[in-house]
This record gives sequence, structure tokens and C-alpha cells, in this order.
Amino acid sequence: MSTPLISVIIVCRNPGPQLHAALESISTQNDAALEAIVIDGVSTDGSREWLETQRSRLAAFISEPDRGVYDAMNKGLALARGEWILFLGADDRLVGGAFKKIGPELAKTSAGVVGGEAAYDDGRIYPLRDPMSGIQRNFAHHQATFYRRGLFLENGDFQIGLRIAGDYEFNLRLVQRKIRFKSLRMRITACGRGGLSDSGIWPVYAEEILVRRLYFPAWRCWFWDAVSVARYLRKKIVRSFAKKRPE
Repeated sequence: MSTPLISVIIVCRNPGPQLHAALESISTQNDAALEAIVIDGVSTDGSREWLETQRSRLAAFISEPDRGVYDAMNKGLALARGEWILFLGADDRLVGGAFKKIGPELAKTSAGVVGGEAAYDDGRIYPLRDPMSGIQRNFAHHQATFYRRGLFLENGDFQIGLRIAGDYEFNLRLVQRKIRFKSLRMRITACGRGGLSDSGIWPVYAEEILVRRLYFPAWRCWFWDAVSVARYLRKKIVRSFAKKRPE
């Protein structure tokens, strides 16, 4: 059974030198059939020029204005050739040997989505949760989640009107259409802190509430909307104390 081709898509704008580590982590996935695609939003920090020197490592690279992260991700999808898609953040790194382990699993599964674990630098670990918990919050960390490319052809791309929760909306769309999700206890990605979805700003939670209400009746949403607000307040308080703590 041959290992399927995996397309790793990175979207970025002014990512800084951390992008170097992200690309290096792709290159070191030995014995894995993969391609790297980078969609740059016209970086002005030197990243665009550096990426031009890396074209031999990339299956595709474009640098042009976009209408947000999900517009850029859709552009990456249009260029991808792999049977499976993984979206990697510019400040994330693939765990060494991860693709060698997960490749055979992708080759034999009948699932449409396969999720491993994403670990943050501060010790937080996110596995793929039960899709039936989708009303609570996003249950798939896209930096550690593999999607069959055909799912986007059959179910549409990411909604570019969303700034932060487009992957949550797409996951709920797949659940509604009975697509099977499979969870694996495999560490896929080491994630950096400070990304937009991990920023703790109110728009993150506001958009989560908006997406939830697209797929569930209001009477089922009230409790979980309140939980989203509580999570926002908790993170705000925790970060406020962290700023005041003496070094």
C-alpha cells in the first residue's frame, strides 16, 4: 500500500525567521510523500525575498494580496495536488518523523478527516475531540488535522467572510454532511504561541458564537455562548495577572 501524497500548506504575512523552522520541519520528514506550498500575503519583512530563494523546496509559491487567512488557504487548496491536506502555521513545526508514522494510517483509513495532536510550547496539548461536541467549540486543531482534498471539492472551500473561525465552520459543515472524523494518538505539530486564534481577543469568541449559531438552534446555543464569554473573561484575567507578575 503506497503512502498517499500530502500537501502541506503554509499561509503567512510577515512571519519573520520562524518561517525558516516551519519549512525545515517539512523538509526533514524523511520517507514521506509530501509537497510544500506557501501562500504569502506580500510580506514586507524580507520573508518574500527569502522564499524566492527556496523555490526548489516548494511545489508552489505565490505572493500577492489576499482577503484574509481563509482566502489565502483557499488559494493553497487550488494549487495542491495531494490526496490529503494539512495547514501549517508559519510559527509551527512538524514533529520529526510524524509523517512517516501517519502516512500508513492515511493510506488505509476510510475517514475523511484524520486528526493527531498539536502541542503548544507552554505545554498545552490538543487532540482531535469528538465531533459531536462541535456545539461547544472547534474540536479539530487544523495544524494537526489532515483533510482529504476531495472534501473541499465536494463541500466547498473556507468562507472568506470569516477571519478566525473559518476552520470551525468547515468542520461543522462536514459533521452536518456525515463525514467521518478519526482521531489518532500521534503528535504531529509543535505550535508557537501568539497566533490569532490563540490571542484571547474578543473577536475570536464572537466569531465562535456566530459560527455555532449557523448550525445549531438558538435554544441549544445559549449555554455554550455563555461558556464562550466565560472563557474569554478567564483568559483576559489570567493574561492580565501574567503581565503584572514581576520577572
